[in-house]
Amino acid sequence: PEVCLRLEMGPGAAVHSPLAVQNGFLHMLVHSYTAELFMSFLTNLGPFLEDEIIPEVIPMEIEVVDAKITLKDDTPRIYPTSPGPIPITLAVDHVIVKRRDDGVFYLTEEGPAKQEKPVSVLQEQKAPAECVSAAPAAATRGLQLKDVPELQRELQSMKIALAEANMDKARLLQEIRKYNPLFQL
Repeated sequence: PEVCLRLEMGPGAAVHSPLAVQNGFLHMLVHSYTAELFMSFLTNLGPFLEDEIIPEVIPMEIEVVDAKITLKDDTPRIYPTSPGPIPITLAVDHVIVKRRDDGVFYLTEEGPAKQEKPVSVLQEQKAPAECVSAAPAAATRGLQLKDVPELQRELQSMKIALAEANMDKARLLQEIRKYNPLFQL
């Protein structure tokens, strides 16, 4: 991994922002960084970030290139037979985080269409959208006509599997209601 830090202060820092002349400008580059962190590490960062004194805003730019961070859950298991949660890996190709004079952090995508978007910790997380490329209609019809018997067999087997799963669900609910008649799903 490669980490480069540069702190500029004084009249030379005016090229970055007017506030950088007084408070300084921090530029940080992180390249080829790989780490494994426990979730408890992230949850325990709060006390270190809290402060009674409002800090001065330091304009900065943090550039992350080719980084991979794996988050592992280290909380005690509720059910001892559970295999446990699967680690989450966050891979970053090239991201720039900028802090302007207003104190807001902006995420900047790297590429021809640069856009800055303010980042808030309390924003809702959205599921990623899936991209599907459309095939020509004639090719799709030809494919469907050729595979109709196979698709019908597959559909029939899925219907049977669904019926079996519903029967298993009903049987399990009946078993649960023996011990807890008020149980609702």
